[in-house]
Amino acid sequence: MKIRPTEVMVVAVLMFIAAAIAAVVSFSLFVPGTPLDRMWILNTAAHEAFAAQAGHAATILLLVGALAAAAGVGLLRARLWAWLLAIAIFAVNALGDVVALLFTRDWPRGLAGILIDALLLFLLLRAKVRAFYLNRA
Repeated sequence: MKIRPTEVMVVAVLMFIAAAIAAVVSFSLFVPGTPLDRMWILNTAAHEAFAAQAGHAATILLLVGALAAAAGVGLLRARLWAWLLAIAIFAVNALGDVVALLFTRDWPRGLAGILIDALLLFLLLRAKVRAFYLNRA
């Protein structure tokens, strides 16, 4: 049995954190008026945008959270589909960050998102991580 690269554990943990955040945000949209509403102070513009379509936004967030959780579990189980899903999630997120940056001109937030996505893609595409998944297929 091959030893799981550290990068895989790092990305899997981040996937679980993302899934938990998506669940909390989704809950706060489905059930407004809870103490969780205080978190929206961090990004009032996002809250206004999400609140306008709360049901749809919450459902999409649950789906994204479920995909992140599935990818996290699959990464830890050395599943090729999970590695590909994680790459797709971060690539789509990076594209979204680029588009958001072009529209909002919020350089600090946009560049931070792009750099984080790039780092995670770098970790997933390192030779030892590729070999870990591709040699198991």
